[in-house]
Amino acid sequence: MLKIMEDSEISRLWKEVANFRCQEIPLLLGVTGGIASGKSTVANMLAKLGAATIDFDQLSRIVVEPNQPAWREIVAYFGQDIILPNRNIDRPKLSRIVFQDPEKRKKLERLVHPPIFAEFLKKLKELALNPENKIIQVITPLLLEANLQNFFHKILLVYIPPEMQIERLMKRDQISREMAQKMLAAQWPIDKKRNYADFVVDNSGSLMETEKQVRKIWEDLQKLVPRKIT
Repeated sequence: MLKIMEDSEISRLWKEVANFRCQEIPLLLGVTGGIASGKSTVANMLAKLGAATIDFDQLSRIVVEPNQPAWREIVAYFGQDIILPNRNIDRPKLSRIVFQDPEKRKKLERLVHPPIFAEFLKKLKELALNPENKIIQVITPLLLEANLQNFFHKILLVYIPPEMQIERLMKRDQISREMAQKMLAAQWPIDKKRNYADFVVDNSGSLMETEKQVRKIWEDLQKLVPRKIT
């Protein structure tokens, strides 16, 4: 798995932030889950309750905008066929390519992970230096796969059963069951991820049931801030 940031770098970053915040740092919540589990739904609920938000999916779109360094490297490797008429990368087409070829998926990760994480650190520092941001949630689909768990104070997992993941993914992306299964196979099994989570939201029921769980977790998170740098 990709080791993006060493613990010493994490410590240095937080100490830099703390120097601007009188030794207080925000609580950093990693929001993760399986594909099509409803991470955005839960994150939107947390945002309405007051959490500042960084979304890795949004960052991934920024770094592959036309003529960005990562865009040029991706096009050079995968070819002109993945470019749309507006010069954006055809993300669904690229996804189909990499989820059928593990080596190409690893290559894509090597191209995009470093610039994504650079954007993340820039955004994190901006939010962390604002004393009003007591809790910052970071929506990170591959949090555990990328070995980022030590970067967060707490981890929240959005959970649905694997079969429901497949059904939602097929409907959302208009893909076959076989393709949906391949996409799930490229991530850790969602049941394995439960072992690393401090909080679990079961998103297999109604929105009202999900929101009730999120509100309870928010109350628990409130008890953990502010945090002192150590």
